[in-house]
Amino acid sequence: MQKQPILIAPSILSADLLQLEKQVKTLTENGADYIHVDVMDGHFVPNLTFGPNMVKALKRITNVPLDVHLMISNPDAYIEAYARAGADILTVHQEACTHLHRTIQSIHNQNVKAGVSLNPATSLSTIENVLDDIDLLLIMTVNPGFGGQKFIPQGLKKIAKARKMIDTEEHDILLEVDGGVDNQTVESIVQAGARVLVSGSAIFGRDDIVKAMKQLKEKAENA
Repeated sequence: MQKQPILIAPSILSADLLQLEKQVKTLTENGADYIHVDVMDGHFVPNLTFGPNMVKALKRITNVPLDVHLMISNPDAYIEAYARAGADILTVHQEACTHLHRTIQSIHNQNVKAGVSLNPATSLSTIENVLDDIDLLLIMTVNPGFGGQKFIPQGLKKIAKARKMIDTEEHDILLEVDGGVDNQTVESIVQAGARVLVSGSAIFGRDDIVKAMKQLKEKAENA
């Protein structure tokens, strides 16, 4: 299988919401591959963030894919709303889905790509039986709920194991990593096998967000 390119997905969780339109346009015009939208419900994770209206608004200002990460309980109830709003990828948590295969089918029925995310303590064995059905696998390398957390080093073994699972069966799946992705961790994350890199504070926390994004991508591509 041909090696997948490195894709950068800036997470608007760390953006300046008063400058959101400007920041998103600036990043997408300068090479951002996705825009990552962290949806939190204050129940599955201890925070509240964005609803479908945010996705709809982002769709009006950018043509890059919207990578919508549903960190919510009962995601099945909201799939249609986020798909209608303009999500290009909808990622749900294995831990939040009673019938994961059915949830993945529901996403695909909306003509949206389906992703599954795993928390740091969740085994890859829990998604082995749906690898034929998903478009993206998201490995969390922090416990979800807040931006700016430090990378959990044990995540590297999990990323490498996921890469092997995907490649052994030649699954056409993007391997994404979210949590503590910055200039200090990105090389080891890519060497372990990640191809889509979600980064929030390492990009939006810098004065020059374009320079920060390009530095991150350069390090990733040289890893």
